Amino acid sequence: MRELIERLPPAAQTYLDGRTLDEVECIVSDLPGIARGKAMPAAKFAKQPRFYLPNSIFFQTITGDWADAATDDGFTEPDMILTPDFSTATAAPWTGDWTIQVIHDMSLQSGAPVPVAPRNVLKRVVGLYEARGWKPVVAPEMEFYLVARNTDPARDIEPMMGRSGRPAAARQAYSVTAVDEYGPVIDDIYDFAEAQGLEIDGITQEGGAGQVEINLRHGNPVKLADEIFYFKRLIREAALRHGCFATFMAKPIEGEPGSAMHIHHSVLDIDTGANLFSDATGAETEAFGHFIAGLQTYLPSAIALLAPYVNSYRRYVKDHAAPINLQWGRDNRTTGLRVPVSDPDARRVENRLAGMDCNPYLGIAASLACGYIGLTEGRAPSPQYIGDAYAAPEGIPKGLAGAIELLRACEPLKEVLGPAFTHVYSAVKDAEYAEFLQVISPWEREHLLLNV
Repeated sequence: MRELIERLPPAAQTYLDGRTLDEVECIVSDLPGIARGKAMPAAKFAKQPRFYLPNSIFFQTITGDWADAATDDGFTEPDMILTPDFSTATAAPWTGDWTIQVIHDMSLQSGAPVPVAPRNVLKRVVGLYEARGWKPVVAPEMEFYLVARNTDPARDIEPMMGRSGRPAAARQAYSVTAVDEYGPVIDDIYDFAEAQGLEIDGITQEGGAGQVEINLRHGNPVKLADEIFYFKRLIREAALRHGCFATFMAKPIEGEPGSAMHIHHSVLDIDTGANLFSDATGAETEAFGHFIAGLQTYLPSAIALLAPYVNSYRRYVKDHAAPINLQWGRDNRTTGLRVPVSDPDARRVENRLAGMDCNPYLGIAASLACGYIGLTEGRAPSPQYIGDAYAAPEGIPKGLAGAIELLRACEPLKEVLGPAFTHVYSAVKDAEYAEFLQVISPWEREHLLLNV
């Protein structure tokens, strides 16, 4: 057991200092970003170098149904090999005993990476950058809602009750007082994050009722995706402690802004550490334009990963803090691609189209993939958009079905993400959309029942 503890990161060792480790959760991310795996006594975990899960976890829809994406051998559910990545080991501080979580690498029995595993998809994209001497850097932002407990799907989602006894108020962006309304939940988020060794760059109130944003520091894409994977779980657990829900739905409340996962991108030269988006004089480079052009060209085909559910497209509403275009601009939050104010060394591009409901590994992988193709193809971006870009033409699919078809038809994107992954992902999304079409909404009953 001592050898196991010594392999853990410092934060996990500090958490367990003077305590006995009881349990280890061996986890991986499925396509939606749900933690799958198994829990076991720590003593057993310490004796096993690897574990096994069937590949069927990647064929399951968000409702628990199955997609028809079997191989030529049929749907036989062969085991995948899970190997712990000890650099990801972190506390699970909400549990009743002393537990750590460990994200596992996933490989086929041949030893090759599982091509449909989201973490492997992101590693594949990062590896393409590294093969060209480039180091991608990202900084994600997480938006989510704290809402009242909702156990009846037929009921509308409502804001949580604040400590004042009143529901969380809307249209209070950046209000410190508004954040204080759910201070106990925020306190637990901070405490859980500290116990897990996760660094928060800042917490702010967003424009929706009970909507919060957490910013993370920039860094390695895989590490940051791991952190968002962990953060989603810890935020949900903190909310449950205080009688409310945390939701990462793209559009949980009618009439309120949606929740985004904005992704800031820069690319460094591995040898020199220089930002490829700035030259020696501090001016913007051609690579900067190529990256933007790649996003403009290929994001429509990648939207199925950035907006993975039918609800995702309810977020893309004009003048509701969710850009619906592929324009780029400097310090312009109405453009889908924003260049924030920064020094030349920190020059970056912010992709504002990704929803918080996306799998963080896949959302970051898709965005980086578009920029990568732009860099390799040497495309030129459109002119910078000046003014309110909501007046610009809309540039993204209107719904999930159209987004899936664009993904299927985009050969460059499929090649970067992996053909096996895009095949399975598209099949799962087809199945989810077919399930959705079987549900009759209140809107249809209200307006069609007696009028058509």
